[in-house]
Amino acid sequence: MTIKALRTPDERFANIPDFDYPVEYVDNLPGYEGLRIAYVDAGAADAEHTFLCLHGEPSWSFLYRRMIPVFLESGARVIAPDLLGFGRSDKPVEQSDYSFNFHRDYLLALVKRLNLKNITLVCQDWGGLLGLTLPVDDDFRPRLARLLVMNTGLGLGRGMTEGFKAWKQYALSTPDLPIGPLIARGTPHLTEAEIAAYDAPFPSPEYKAGAQVFPALVPVEPDMEGVDVSKRAAKFWSEDWSGKSFMAIGAADPVLGTEAMMGLHKLIKGCPDPLIIKDGGHFVQEWGEEIARAALDSFAD
Repeated sequence: MTIKALRTPDERFANIPDFDYPVEYVDNLPGYEGLRIAYVDAGAADAEHTFLCLHGEPSWSFLYRRMIPVFLESGARVIAPDLLGFGRSDKPVEQSDYSFNFHRDYLLALVKRLNLKNITLVCQDWGGLLGLTLPVDDDFRPRLARLLVMNTGLGLGRGMTEGFKAWKQYALSTPDLPIGPLIARGTPHLTEAEIAAYDAPFPSPEYKAGAQVFPALVPVEPDMEGVDVSKRAAKFWSEDWSGKSFMAIGAADPVLGTEAMMGLHKLIKGCPDPLIIKDGGHFVQEWGEEIARAALDSFAD
């Protein structure tokens, strides 16, 4: 499989604030040969716990910069990959190259390559749409120990809200999506440098195929790719899950706020009452230090 992709020049990431963590690259994952994939790898390789932090659309691993220091303070290792099409990872230029399984299989291949164990799965947005389905895989399931979930859901093919329809249409019809300003809209405390950091992976519209098409890939109709595995994942989390969980909700999220997240909460066996971030928007990791500390306290109980 040959996929035409663009690579963001390294200099675009030269002045990223508060995100000076080791970055690793791999370009020979099975099925993804020739595509360079980037991930933050911080902390000791032999740490007892590994936090696998999965971002969503249209962000990148930079979103976790407020949480990573807290996880590292606990003595853990942090792996924060950039999905293909985002961050420092290569960006396929054709929208048709993006699919639910394309990204899910990439995450499974990366976890297997790194041989991650005792994983705390940390996920939000597409990081959850994909990440919450990973335990369906026989190789991943025994690697998973804990869950920290924020403003996301499972793609169960049950339709979409009017707000999500509008976002999907806007993204598909806007080749030069204003990534930084979009994220800042619900995160008013971002600095100009932080907004610029969200724009950094995308030098021009040609780099934004993934950001444009991802909303259209959310499994909202019964026949869409990802629905079957998401239903299997719902069964896993509600019936078979026995690890520790923690949920944080950005209540100001207009699409995946408290009501939607409480629906997901009911699916996660043994999940304690969620932490509600009243002013938190969709990108609730921007309130992440409070969330990370509360999650670690909950896991320690």
